[in-house]
Amino acid sequence: MSAPVIVAVDGPTASGKGTIAQALAAHFGLPHLDTGLLYRAVGRQVALAGGNPDDPADALAGTAFADPLLADPVLRDEATGGLASRVSVHPAVRAALFDRQRAFALQPGGAVLDGRDIGTVIAPEAAAKLFVTASIAARALRRWKEMAARGDARTLAQVEADLALRDKRDRSRAHSPLLAAPDAIVLDTSELDRDAAIAAAIAAVEERLRG
Repeated sequence: MSAPVIVAVDGPTASGKGTIAQALAAHFGLPHLDTGLLYRAVGRQVALAGGNPDDPADALAGTAFADPLLADPVLRDEATGGLASRVSVHPAVRAALFDRQRAFALQPGGAVLDGRDIGTVIAPEAAAKLFVTASIAARALRRWKEMAARGDARTLAQVEADLALRDKRDRSRAHSPLLAAPDAIVLDTSELDRDAAIAAAIAAVEERLRG
């Protein structure tokens, strides 16, 4: 049996990694996992239980969330994203979710996973690794437009400040920090629209898979 084809897509918030990962999964006919959704579910579970996402014990208890929570649209809210960033700093939380992500990556045929430590921790043997990035100004503008379309009244400056805080938290945590794997293809989407970013990602992964 041939080894599964694993594609790892990492990057900071609002870089476009989720959109790119979904497109790669569709292009290559592979299942896709947004691993950030798992951390959002943990953060949401902690909030529902009245816990403190900065407390390691409360955060770990949140990993016992029921699967139906993954379909809750509240997980996509900015507030839940902030909770996810806070619970993800705890090593015990990352360890608790490791096996779930690893099993998805190793399923027959392979998979596309996007997150912040896929190429470095979850699937370091991935056949292709992308690190999708963009300037904080570009990412903030994208996120602000998305939020404004949903009726969120936060200013562009507030969105940019929130992203800067998340970046600092994700990059400075002691366990599984956000960083590009040494063999990752770095794709800067600052000046690319959605279609151009997807096309660049597909071309890069196809070239890497050709070896």
